[in-house]
Amino acid sequence: MHGAHANPEQIRRLLERVREGELDVETALAALGPDRELDLGAVRLDLTRAQRTGTAEVIWGEGKTLAELEAILDALEKRALPILATRIDADKGAALTANRPELVYEADCRIVRSRNLPEARTLGAPVLVTAGTSDGPVAREAYWTLRTYGWEAELVSDVGVAGIHRLFRRLERLQQAPVLIVCAGMEGALASVIAGLVSRPVIAVPTSVGYGAAFSGIAALLGMLTACASGITVCNIDNGFGAAMAALRILGLADPPRTTASAAEDTRDEA
Repeated sequence: MHGAHANPEQIRRLLERVREGELDVETALAALGPDRELDLGAVRLDLTRAQRTGTAEVIWGEGKTLAELEAILDALEKRALPILATRIDADKGAALTANRPELVYEADCRIVRSRNLPEARTLGAPVLVTAGTSDGPVAREAYWTLRTYGWEAELVSDVGVAGIHRLFRRLERLQQAPVLIVCAGMEGALASVIAGLVSRPVIAVPTSVGYGAAFSGIAALLGMLTACASGITVCNIDNGFGAAMAALRILGLADPPRTTASAAEDTRDEA
């Protein structure tokens, strides 16, 4: 959170925590001050990413110790910033949420998130599509990312090409979606099929689902990259988070563009 560029919702939540006695005045003032990063030793938190890009920094959980994750969560909570941490294993998820009732661990998609989420926008919401039920955890990683940043999303599950009649029964709904995230393993054909039937952006996510020659998602990734249907955005293997972030940028096209005021202010401060 940063002075004149702070999100009004973040300021409101911060002031409510002061009123309820959960936060002292000095900490609140520090959160509203000019700091743009926070040095936690091995971690340097980007405190003004939301002002530049529209979404706050998200925590990548793999490779971080429990102590590092706890320090990050504490810093974000003090500043009333939204919390979303991906790739958190079950042991760390249990430890991080044990004494933090304001956090929830979504075990199936390995996410730690804020319990209290902003009101969801439903008009013009994206649609998540999975080829099979096994692709669900990747789609749910995308779902909770979208919810953290204020969007609802509809899930259309298990409509892969092995039973393509299931897809056609839902085609009208898919054609109405402003953006679609399609998660598929095996050969990854579903994304190309859908992109050939709809006029809106399709974001394809190859998943690691499949037997031997699927090579843990590489076959699906290559299939999506070489798809006959044009204009598909392809994310990395199992990267539901990245797909959601791409969708958020597409959905944000209707909003006023963010300026470089923060960057200009940084330059003036250094001068």
